[in-house]
Amino acid sequence: MSSSEEAQALGRSEFWDERYAKADSDKPTHEWFRGFSALEPFFDKHLFQARGNEGKSGRILHLGSGDSTVPYDLLERGYTHQTCVDFSKVVVELMAARHSDRPQVEWKVGDVRDMVDIEAKSIDVAFDKGTLDAMIYGSPWSPPDEVLENSGRYMKEVQRVLKDDGVFLYVTYRQPHFIKPILNRDSEWEMEMEVMGGGDSFEYFGFILKKHAGTK
Repeated sequence: MSSSEEAQALGRSEFWDERYAKADSDKPTHEWFRGFSALEPFFDKHLFQARGNEGKSGRILHLGSGDSTVPYDLLERGYTHQTCVDFSKVVVELMAARHSDRPQVEWKVGDVRDMVDIEAKSIDVAFDKGTLDAMIYGSPWSPPDEVLENSGRYMKEVQRVLKDDGVFLYVTYRQPHFIKPILNRDSEWEMEMEVMGGGDSFEYFGFILKKHAGTK
Protein backbone atom coordinates (compact mmCIF):
# COMPACT_ATOMS: atom_id res chain seq x y z
CA MET A 1 0.00 0.00 0.00
CA SER A 2 1.43 3.38 -1.04
CA SER A 3 1.55 6.30 1.38
CA SER A 4 -1.29 7.96 -0.55
CA GLU A 5 -3.42 4.81 -0.39
CA GLU A 6 -2.71 4.40 3.32
CA ALA A 7 -3.69 8.02 3.99
CA GLN A 8 -7.05 7.37 2.34
CA ALA A 9 -7.45 4.04 4.18
CA LEU A 10 -7.29 5.84 7.54
CA GLY A 11 -10.82 7.07 6.92
CA ARG A 12 -12.26 3.57 6.53
CA SER A 13 -13.45 1.26 9.31
CA GLU A 14 -11.96 -1.86 7.68
CA PHE A 15 -8.44 -0.46 8.13
CA TRP A 16 -8.98 0.08 11.85
CA ASP A 17 -10.77 -3.22 12.40
CA GLU A 18 -7.72 -5.00 11.02
CA ARG A 19 -5.33 -2.88 13.07
CA TYR A 20 -7.17 -3.35 16.35
CA ALA A 21 -7.71 -7.07 15.75
CA LYS A 22 -3.93 -7.43 16.06
CA ALA A 23 -3.76 -5.44 19.29
CA ASP A 24 -2.70 -6.78 22.67
CA SER A 25 -5.94 -7.09 24.60
CA ASP A 26 -4.42 -5.43 27.67
CA LYS A 27 -2.45 -2.57 26.14
CA PRO A 28 -3.35 0.43 23.97
CA THR A 29 -2.21 0.13 20.36
CA HIS A 30 -1.12 3.75 20.22
CA GLU A 31 -2.08 7.01 21.95
CA TRP A 32 -2.41 9.30 18.95
CA PHE A 33 -0.69 12.69 19.03
CA ARG A 34 -0.53 13.13 22.81
CA GLY A 35 -1.19 11.25 26.00
CA PHE A 36 -3.18 12.66 28.88
CA SER A 37 -0.22 14.18 30.74
CA ALA A 38 0.65 16.31 27.70
CA LEU A 39 -3.02 17.22 27.17
CA GLU A 40 -3.67 18.10 30.81
CA PRO A 41 -2.76 21.82 30.55
CA PHE A 42 -5.19 22.15 27.62
CA PHE A 43 -7.93 20.35 29.54
CA ASP A 44 -7.15 22.33 32.68
CA LYS A 45 -7.77 25.61 30.88
CA HIS A 46 -10.71 24.69 28.68
CA LEU A 47 -12.48 22.00 30.69
CA PHE A 48 -11.44 21.84 34.36
CA GLN A 49 -11.30 25.60 35.01
CA ALA A 50 -13.75 26.73 32.33
CA ARG A 51 -16.56 24.49 33.58
CA GLY A 52 -15.59 23.97 37.21
CA ASN A 53 -16.99 21.21 39.40
CA GLU A 54 -20.41 21.57 37.79
CA GLY A 55 -18.83 20.51 34.51
CA LYS A 56 -18.14 17.07 35.94
CA SER A 57 -21.82 16.24 35.61
CA GLY A 58 -21.85 17.27 31.94
CA ARG A 59 -21.71 14.84 29.07
CA ILE A 60 -18.42 14.40 27.21
CA LEU A 61 -18.33 12.87 23.74
CA HIS A 62 -15.08 11.33 22.45
CA LEU A 63 -15.17 11.35 18.67
CA GLY A 64 -13.39 8.39 17.07
CA SER A 65 -11.78 7.50 20.38
CA GLY A 66 -10.06 4.27 19.31
CA ASP A 67 -8.28 2.69 22.26
CA SER A 68 -7.25 5.97 23.88
CA THR A 69 -7.07 5.98 27.67
CA VAL A 70 -7.99 9.69 27.88
CA PRO A 71 -11.63 8.94 28.83
CA TYR A 72 -10.44 6.96 31.84
CA ASP A 73 -7.97 9.65 32.86
CA LEU A 74 -10.92 12.06 32.87
CA LEU A 75 -13.01 9.55 34.80
CA GLU A 76 -10.37 9.50 37.53
CA ARG A 77 -10.83 13.27 37.78
CA GLY A 78 -14.56 12.94 38.33
CA TYR A 79 -16.05 13.11 34.83
CA THR A 80 -18.61 10.34 35.10
CA HIS A 81 -20.77 10.88 32.00
CA GLN A 82 -18.69 10.03 28.94
CA THR A 83 -19.53 8.44 25.60
CA CYS A 84 -16.96 7.09 23.14
CA VAL A 85 -17.98 6.67 19.50
CA ASP A 86 -15.88 4.78 16.97
CA PHE A 87 -16.75 3.11 13.67
CA SER A 88 -14.48 0.15 14.42
CA LYS A 89 -16.64 -2.52 16.03
CA VAL A 90 -13.45 -4.37 16.96
CA VAL A 91 -12.06 -1.56 19.13
CA VAL A 92 -15.43 -0.76 20.71
CA GLU A 93 -15.84 -4.37 21.82
CA LEU A 94 -12.19 -4.50 22.95
CA MET A 95 -12.46 -1.36 25.07
CA ALA A 96 -15.87 -2.19 26.52
CA ALA A 97 -14.51 -5.57 27.63
CA ARG A 98 -11.20 -4.16 28.89
CA HIS A 99 -12.98 -1.59 31.07
CA SER A 100 -16.16 -3.47 31.92
CA ASP A 101 -15.71 -2.49 35.57
CA ARG A 102 -16.06 1.23 34.68
CA PRO A 103 -19.49 1.67 33.09
CA GLN A 104 -19.38 5.45 33.49
CA VAL A 105 -17.63 5.47 30.10
CA GLU A 106 -20.06 4.21 27.47
CA TRP A 107 -18.88 2.71 24.18
CA LYS A 108 -20.88 2.93 20.95
CA VAL A 109 -20.22 1.71 17.42
CA GLY A 110 -21.00 4.63 15.16
CA ASP A 111 -19.84 6.86 12.33
CA VAL A 112 -18.97 10.36 13.54
CA ARG A 113 -20.31 11.70 10.24
CA ASP A 114 -23.76 10.35 11.07
CA MET A 115 -24.23 9.86 14.82
CA VAL A 116 -27.77 8.49 14.81
CA ASP A 117 -27.48 7.34 18.44
CA ILE A 118 -26.52 10.79 19.77
CA GLU A 119 -29.40 13.21 20.30
CA ALA A 120 -29.24 16.80 19.10
CA LYS A 121 -27.98 19.32 21.67
CA SER A 122 -27.15 16.60 24.20
CA ILE A 123 -23.36 17.04 24.51
CA ASP A 124 -21.52 19.53 26.72
CA VAL A 125 -17.99 18.83 25.48
CA ALA A 126 -16.91 17.07 22.29
CA PHE A 127 -13.27 16.01 21.97
CA ASP A 128 -11.27 14.96 18.91
CA LYS A 129 -7.63 13.93 18.84
CA GLY A 130 -6.81 12.53 15.40
CA THR A 131 -10.23 11.64 14.01
CA LEU A 132 -10.77 14.59 11.70
CA ASP A 133 -7.11 14.28 10.69
CA ALA A 134 -7.73 10.70 9.57
CA MET A 135 -10.30 11.98 7.05
CA ILE A 136 -7.82 14.34 5.42
CA TYR A 137 -5.43 13.40 2.63
CA GLY A 138 -4.11 14.88 -0.59
CA SER A 139 -3.11 18.46 -1.25
CA PRO A 140 -3.61 20.75 1.76
CA TRP A 141 -4.03 23.69 -0.65
CA SER A 142 -6.80 21.97 -2.61
CA PRO A 143 -8.30 19.02 -0.67
CA PRO A 144 -10.07 16.31 -2.72
CA ASP A 145 -13.86 16.39 -2.91
CA GLU A 146 -14.09 13.32 -0.64
CA VAL A 147 -12.15 15.13 2.07
CA LEU A 148 -14.40 18.18 1.85
CA GLU A 149 -17.54 16.03 1.92
CA ASN A 150 -16.46 13.87 4.88
CA SER A 151 -15.08 16.74 6.95
CA GLY A 152 -18.16 18.83 6.17
CA ARG A 153 -20.54 16.09 7.31
CA TYR A 154 -18.46 15.58 10.44
CA MET A 155 -18.46 19.23 11.45
CA LYS A 156 -22.22 19.46 10.86
CA GLU A 157 -22.72 16.49 13.18
CA VAL A 158 -20.55 18.02 15.89
CA GLN A 159 -22.58 21.21 15.55
CA ARG A 160 -25.82 19.22 15.81
CA VAL A 161 -25.00 17.20 18.94
CA LEU A 162 -23.46 20.04 20.96
CA LYS A 163 -25.58 22.01 23.37
CA ASP A 164 -25.87 25.70 22.62
CA ASP A 165 -23.27 26.45 25.30
CA GLY A 166 -21.18 23.39 24.45
CA VAL A 167 -17.57 23.36 23.31
CA PHE A 168 -15.65 21.33 20.74
CA LEU A 169 -12.01 20.70 21.71
CA TYR A 170 -9.83 19.56 18.82
CA VAL A 171 -6.13 18.63 18.86
CA THR A 172 -4.15 18.40 15.62
CA TYR A 173 -0.67 18.52 14.13
CA ARG A 174 -1.94 20.19 10.95
CA GLN A 175 -0.91 23.76 10.27
CA PRO A 176 -3.61 26.25 11.30
CA HIS A 177 -3.79 27.97 7.91
CA PHE A 178 -4.72 24.64 6.31
CA ILE A 179 -7.10 23.27 8.94
CA LYS A 180 -9.06 26.44 9.80
CA PRO A 181 -10.98 26.49 6.48
CA ILE A 182 -11.99 22.86 7.03
CA LEU A 183 -13.08 23.47 10.61
CA ASN A 184 -15.08 26.60 9.90
CA ARG A 185 -16.00 26.42 6.22
CA ASP A 186 -19.48 27.87 6.76
CA SER A 187 -18.44 30.37 9.47
CA GLU A 188 -20.66 28.65 12.04
CA TRP A 189 -18.14 28.65 14.88
CA GLU A 190 -16.39 31.03 17.21
CA MET A 191 -12.88 29.64 17.11
CA GLU A 192 -9.73 30.05 19.18
CA MET A 193 -6.41 28.31 18.73
CA GLU A 194 -3.33 27.83 20.87
CA VAL A 195 0.02 26.20 20.36
CA MET A 196 0.36 23.29 22.75
CA GLY A 197 3.60 23.24 24.71
CA GLY A 198 5.42 20.27 26.11
CA GLY A 199 8.85 20.29 24.56
CA ASP A 200 8.12 17.87 21.72
CA SER A 201 10.02 18.37 18.49
CA PHE A 202 6.66 18.17 16.71
CA GLU A 203 4.24 21.05 17.18
CA TYR A 204 0.57 20.48 18.04
CA PHE A 205 -2.35 22.88 18.06
CA GLY A 206 -5.42 22.99 20.25
CA PHE A 207 -8.63 24.46 18.84
CA ILE A 208 -11.57 25.61 20.95
CA LEU A 209 -14.81 25.93 18.98
CA LYS A 210 -18.15 27.27 20.20
CA LYS A 211 -21.37 27.85 18.31
CA HIS A 212 -22.02 31.29 16.86
CA ALA A 213 -25.13 32.89 18.32
CA GLY A 214 -26.85 32.61 14.95
CA THR A 215 -26.40 28.83 14.77
CA LYS A 216 -27.87 28.00 18.20
